[in-house]
Amino acid sequence: MTKLQVAIVQAAPVPLAIGDGIDKALRLAREAIEGGAKLVAFGETFLGGYPLWLDEAPGAALWDHPGTRALHRMLLEQAVVANDERLLPLQELCDESGAVISIGAHERVRQSLYNNQMTFRPGVPVLDHRKLVPTHGERLVWMRGDGSTLGVHQAEWGSVGSLICWEHWMPLARAAMHNLGESVHVAAWPTVREQYAIASRHYAMEGRCFVLAAGLVQAKDDLFDGLERAGGNDEARELIEAISSDTLNRGGSLIAAPDARIIAQAGEGEETLFAELDLDEIGHGLASLDTDGHYSRPDVFELTVDRKPKGGVTWAK
Repeated sequence: MTKLQVAIVQAAPVPLAIGDGIDKALRLAREAIEGGAKLVAFGETFLGGYPLWLDEAPGAALWDHPGTRALHRMLLEQAVVANDERLLPLQELCDESGAVISIGAHERVRQSLYNNQMTFRPGVPVLDHRKLVPTHGERLVWMRGDGSTLGVHQAEWGSVGSLICWEHWMPLARAAMHNLGESVHVAAWPTVREQYAIASRHYAMEGRCFVLAAGLVQAKDDLFDGLERAGGNDEARELIEAISSDTLNRGGSLIAAPDARIIAQAGEGEETLFAELDLDEIGHGLASLDTDGHYSRPDVFELTVDRKPKGGVTWAK
């Protein structure tokens, strides 16, 4: 297969209320697959919504802020978990269609939250990628991932992997992913700002792969709606009310080719962005640049990736 139809679903999440968010994602993914897409990408933490209050609400980072505490508790209660039955419809959609779906979520492991870009693929379990380093204020919400979730899915048309947001400025993370030989890379962002678009296009050129830079659309009203769907909380509402902006995530999704040119570009509103990828372009580009091969110097530079899970506690028998 040298041609691959792909889609980015640039849509508003249902903040906090993850069950409702799964229903919306399922509907939009099905529509994209019915439109011909064999790979469908959603933005960062589409399931649960990006925690915008950390950047936008004054005082959200203060110690023991009641609104921040309430929102964190709600995220813990709502977050997806391993073998979460609420996610079965997404897996079933992949199984029946043969398509792959990449979608971000708040994931709970024991008592901590992770930013997980999950890849649902037909016939096999979900492939997790937990963000290695939450950025700045995100560290108030998310735990750091480890090397056990750096990987790719091998499809019949090639391989697909993902990184999340500022991981695209981690040179060694990029090098590790390039070594895995991605045909298509999902770059998950809250909004694809100009510098994020540059990082995504650079990744495409450096990795000689296609990049789906997937962003969200999210407004202050979406936060109020999701809060009520998740049960409501007066302290959380007061924190959200302190946000001055009405529009918080502005889309900007794009699809880039292995030479960094933009194939498709979204605006700031909700839309599904389609493109047909010519996978032969990958081989053409590798003739001049293969950062993992003939344009590398393994005699000078060496990278070791620790793939062992880091649970923190080892229970000896």
